[in-house]
Amino acid sequence: MYPFLDILFYLLHVLLMGFNLSGWIWRSTRKLHLISLSLTLGSWSILGIWYGFGYCFLTHWHWNVKRLLGETDLPNSFVKYFLDGLLRSDFDAGMIDIITGLGLALPIVLSLYFNFVYQPKSTTV
Repeated sequence: MYPFLDILFYLLHVLLMGFNLSGWIWRSTRKLHLISLSLTLGSWSILGIWYGFGYCFLTHWHWNVKRLLGETDLPNSFVKYFLDGLLRSDFDAGMIDIITGLGLALPIVLSLYFNFVYQPKSTTV
């Protein structure tokens, strides 16, 4: 069961990161994207009051599964874990945290713009 959960959490993480970065692009996903960003930011900041800024409950659950599978020395960030594995490197955690923060800030600005400011011109004749 734990290997399945490990794969499931990995896929959920990757899909969530991809959606948080790009969900503002399609009109049909913009509201859901804003909700997803809000939940992510809420986890990082509100739950971060108790668990440390940048806390992700999904990473917490995933790391619990990984520990049950015998993995140790897991980084605080899934993004670092993902990039280290993908690029076969050992990136500086502080640098990854900055990139991750910017990777959330830009989509937040874009999502707010496309949800509340942008008004497409009507093409009806």
